[in-house]
Amino acid sequence: MNTAPSALQAKARAWIADDPDPETRAELTVLLDAGETAELAARFCSPLAFGTAGIRGPMGAGPARMNRAVVRRITAGLAARLLQEDGAAERGVVIGRDARHGSVAFLSDVGAVLAGAGLRVRRFDGHVPTPLVSFAVRHLDAAAGVQVTASHNPPADNGYKVYWSGGGQIVTPLDAEIAEAAASVPSVSGLPVAADAVEVVEGAVTEAYLQTCLALTRQPQARDLRIVYTPLHGVARDTMLELLSRAGFGDVHVVAAQGEPDPDFPTVTFPNPEEPGALDLALDLAREIGADLVLANDPDGDRIAVAVTDASSDSGWRALNGDQVGCLLGDYLLESGDAGDAGALVATTVVSSRLLSRIALHHGVRYAETLTGFKWLAAAAAEAERTGGRMVLGYEQALGAMCGAAVRDKDGMSAALVFAELAAVRKAAGSSVLAALDELALRHGVHHTLGRSVRLDGPDGDVVVARALARLREDPPTEVEGLAVVAREDRAAQTRVTAEGEVTTLGTPPTELYGLELADGSRLQVRPSGTEPLLKFYVEAVEPVTDDDVPSARDRAAARADRLADAFVALAV
Repeated sequence: MNTAPSALQAKARAWIADDPDPETRAELTVLLDAGETAELAARFCSPLAFGTAGIRGPMGAGPARMNRAVVRRITAGLAARLLQEDGAAERGVVIGRDARHGSVAFLSDVGAVLAGAGLRVRRFDGHVPTPLVSFAVRHLDAAAGVQVTASHNPPADNGYKVYWSGGGQIVTPLDAEIAEAAASVPSVSGLPVAADAVEVVEGAVTEAYLQTCLALTRQPQARDLRIVYTPLHGVARDTMLELLSRAGFGDVHVVAAQGEPDPDFPTVTFPNPEEPGALDLALDLAREIGADLVLANDPDGDRIAVAVTDASSDSGWRALNGDQVGCLLGDYLLESGDAGDAGALVATTVVSSRLLSRIALHHGVRYAETLTGFKWLAAAAAEAERTGGRMVLGYEQALGAMCGAAVRDKDGMSAALVFAELAAVRKAAGSSVLAALDELALRHGVHHTLGRSVRLDGPDGDVVVARALARLREDPPTEVEGLAVVAREDRAAQTRVTAEGEVTTLGTPPTELYGLELADGSRLQVRPSGTEPLLKFYVEAVEPVTDDDVPSARDRAAARADRLADAFVALAV
């Protein structure tokens, strides 16, 4: 979008006149006075888009940054949409924040604007992990929830996450309706505010969350486990330590340099436990004290990372990926209490491993596969409850897990608690977490997953991405790496077509995702990024274990996954 300097200056002056924050007013004024046209264009030409995950972005002045004016506008839009719901004013909104830069001021604006619109508002006192806000919405039967957080984004970012009635993330078309209502707000400085009307969430809510998490534990006799824990400079430490302590885990060691909330995340390059190096300090401490298990949460506590001892590794430790964590949790919860329950459900997303479906079949429970994003897993949990069932576990491959359904979003704290018990039970039996993975491989075959991203830069990058997907649809391969394609799944068309031409309708909403199923059980999928000219590839290779030789099967699966990924990328690009 091209905007003339004079138009940019006019937009900046109008923004300054309406901005409630003197710091961001001054920031824009400096840019105006210095004639920084390029920087002004960056602030005004591509405003932050509000979607089903809320809104996130770098802090700063202008509509393309996170600031108090943007927060107030979105909150006014949320209030307007909520007030269309019967009883929403009385049920109200639960709000919370993490410890990032700007979160205190943002939360104050959220509460004041919602209350000024006539909604009951209850806020958590101080910083709070994101899962507690989701839990509180459901526990208090609130109409909605807001968490001010950017989760594991870089230090310069902040964000705004919205939950709807029931505690799940908003889904389409709510996002568009809230955004439309926000866009119609004539002035943020003129919004009525009522900060004094905001109530504080009672401590009983946090206690109810703790009790709900503790109810997930199944075998309290097994607690001989030395744990290293890191919150990665985030806000989950106190809640996590309370959970572990009450569950009977007394040998827990926090990484001191990462224990306190710090919005600058000084010890990590990127505060995401999936990133290389993020767990280095935790692993150093684990080796120093002879720990059995490393647990980590991301800065807002909704993701879980796990590392376990591994004598075959040079470092002595192995970090598990999201599929391994999710499948181990699912198998443990089913094996220790939910197997054979016709109402029990486990679920994951279409780009995660299908090993969970084999685990579900083995234990005689239901299985569901949703689109990517925890909003869809939350919807699956709600549907299970509506039909008399219950969610035992939902997970996605990006280290997100939901144990039970009291939190209708990923919850890294309850998942960490259950995983600690899993590891302790294994240790008590003279076994290990890695042995549990081997047992799954022996029973169901090795399921090796990997992801690749291919950037298609240039002025026509988005067009090239679209053409790549169109090429796969129009001229689909009949084999990949010598393996026959037995079915094609086009999630945009909501169809699955077998090699024999049998067509079935997929039950998920339409989305840009295209996949191939191969004769050996492997699966290849590709989708556009949505925010960049990227193609994202997902590969799962399935390899049976012969002669009880799991390591060899893992090697074969990894090698084939690499070959399949190379071939699939070549077909698309």
